Amino acid sequence: MPWIVEQAPEIGWDRLAQLMQQTVAEAKKRLCGTPRRVLLLPPDITRMHSGAGRLTEILYQLLSPEAEVHVIPTLGQHVPHTPEENQRMFGSIPEERIHKHDWRGGCVKVGEISAEEVAASCNGVADWPMPIVLNRSLMEDKWDLIINVGHVVPHEVLGFANHNKNYFIGIGGKDLICAAHLMAARCGIENNLGNLVTPVRHLFNVAEERYLGKLPDLYVQVVMARNARNELVHTGVFVGDDLETYLSAARLSREQNITVFDEPVKKMVCVMQGDEFVSTWVANKAVYRTRMALADGGELLILAPGLKRFGEQPDVDAFIRKYGYAGTPAVMAEYRRQADMQDLAHATAHLMHGSSEGRFKITYAPAFLTQAEIEQVKFSYADLPAMIERYRPDERKEGWNRTADGEEFYFIPTPSAGLWSTRDRLYNRPTGFAKS
Repeated sequence: MPWIVEQAPEIGWDRLAQLMQQTVAEAKKRLCGTPRRVLLLPPDITRMHSGAGRLTEILYQLLSPEAEVHVIPTLGQHVPHTPEENQRMFGSIPEERIHKHDWRGGCVKVGEISAEEVAASCNGVADWPMPIVLNRSLMEDKWDLIINVGHVVPHEVLGFANHNKNYFIGIGGKDLICAAHLMAARCGIENNLGNLVTPVRHLFNVAEERYLGKLPDLYVQVVMARNARNELVHTGVFVGDDLETYLSAARLSREQNITVFDEPVKKMVCVMQGDEFVSTWVANKAVYRTRMALADGGELLILAPGLKRFGEQPDVDAFIRKYGYAGTPAVMAEYRRQADMQDLAHATAHLMHGSSEGRFKITYAPAFLTQAEIEQVKFSYADLPAMIERYRPDERKEGWNRTADGEEFYFIPTPSAGLWSTRDRLYNRPTGFAKS
């Protein structure tokens, strides 16, 4: 059971600081006494809106007087932070205590989930082994206490983000990230989003119990929702060291972060904030979180003032430019033939996640990428200043709006903070291999 549970219409920062004090006290009592070396594992800057960076700073300040505290942002394969981004995300934590996760060269294999176990978890949709490859410092350095910090919200790979995703994606190695993402894509994004335990999450739970049971770790998980002033605020804090801590947070997120429509939506307009989302790799959360709501023949318009590239690394960027978001049948046909698709299987999965599968139009309005570049990856292009003038995102609240000439659209200012779906697609989807 969770050690600490707090739920309220709005949990302010004074109370969050008190809860972090309680967290440290409980950790000392239950796990480590007086810790000498502590590892904090927060999300990266693409989750900055969650306040997880500030919570990490509070924990650092509470623990650093008596312990040597280190921070590894759980980047997965995202681009490591610059010093300026670290300061923006983590405030006063010294730069020398914040370490870059190297998903290609800084990991060690600790075990493997067999191909048979993988196949059994998803009725054979995936049939390859899942190597458990994790950050070398996590596994080989001596830690008295490890605290995972994060935001539980619907997620396209694991049903909901956070919990042991911090380990197996956030500080996972290339082979693990590739195997897990391709498996999730083959299961189908609509079968993952909003399920408490997906096939990939189930295997991560198995791997945590099998290979990480000796770690002195705990989870600090927050849930957020919009208040009456349309502000994204904390509504839940869940602290503990077991699976139920995650499930409790995910149940609250499922209740608060999923918007259900009776009928499909013809037009959605989303904003991907320029200081968080600079590649379609992360900005495509606008696609993932809305595709269950959009009508066949509808349109998703993404206002992306920070968009500068497609992939997080040069080789993945080139990969996306080469193949584009062509949909699952085309991508999988190429996957069987192309060595680079097999090598960068996580990117292959991303191409499937980011496609509308031909159902609706995806239009990007970027600040830096050209029309030719956007259309090369099989998206439509719109001029950003013109779209801002037409849809006036700074003046809109989340929900139904109209333009000056009467066009109706549904506006989402932070699509990464939720999930939008029709009732039918959410409650009547196939569940043959979904765990909940």
